[in-house]
Amino acid sequence: MTIALEIKDLHVEISDKEILKGVSLNIEHGEMAAIMGPNGAGKSTLASVLAGKEGYTITSGSIKYLGKNLLDMPIDERAAAGVFLAFQYPVEIPGVATSAFVRTALNAQRRHRGESELDGIEFLKLAREKAKELEMSEDFFQREVNVGFSGGEKKRAEIFQMSMLSPTLAILDETDSGLDIDTLKIVAAGINNLRSDKLCGIVITHYQRLLEHLKPDTIHILADGKIVKTGDKSLAILLEEKGYQGIIEAA
Repeated sequence: MTIALEIKDLHVEISDKEILKGVSLNIEHGEMAAIMGPNGAGKSTLASVLAGKEGYTITSGSIKYLGKNLLDMPIDERAAAGVFLAFQYPVEIPGVATSAFVRTALNAQRRHRGESELDGIEFLKLAREKAKELEMSEDFFQREVNVGFSGGEKKRAEIFQMSMLSPTLAILDETDSGLDIDTLKIVAAGINNLRSDKLCGIVITHYQRLLEHLKPDTIHILADGKIVKTGDKSLAILLEEKGYQGIIEAA
């Protein structure tokens, strides 16, 4: 396997406060990496910086994705290059049908890559296939984006978007937040169905229960703005036993 995402000594500030204090992380093609850590460690900051969200100041360090400088790419270029962020708290977009939103995003990416756009029939066929995998009814397509959705519906909608856009770097920011066990299993199955040698993923979570279904290849503990320990899935079990403080002190 070759490295798809390479983060070197990344330092990031928000309002002159340093949040990331030298994060270094490599993720290979086909690898699913989990990032765990206490509140305020910098997990969501890392996700936002990778996605290109504004308001963050990179003071030093680098991020290369597929050999390119990710920090030089605007948000639309990152999306077209296959970068996808599933939000911890997906926003509502009143007045915009979910089908129209996803079709617009998908065709924008296809145009950017020089591919032909999907017409309404082609899009609907693909959308029905993806929705079926997530046990979503078709009336979901006509609902306004996330408006009136339950927590579980919002997370399923995020994974539906991910499956339609077929990213090569998926960043899942606490996708398990607020999910009951049945919905968690469906969302995890939807993510697992997308795993391939072309996709690398970052799963940000506090809990082992999601990892039991996703079975990440590596787990990284982020604390006080740095990766303090890396291991396989057994690290999550150790974390359940010792807690973050025990792991951090041992590291």
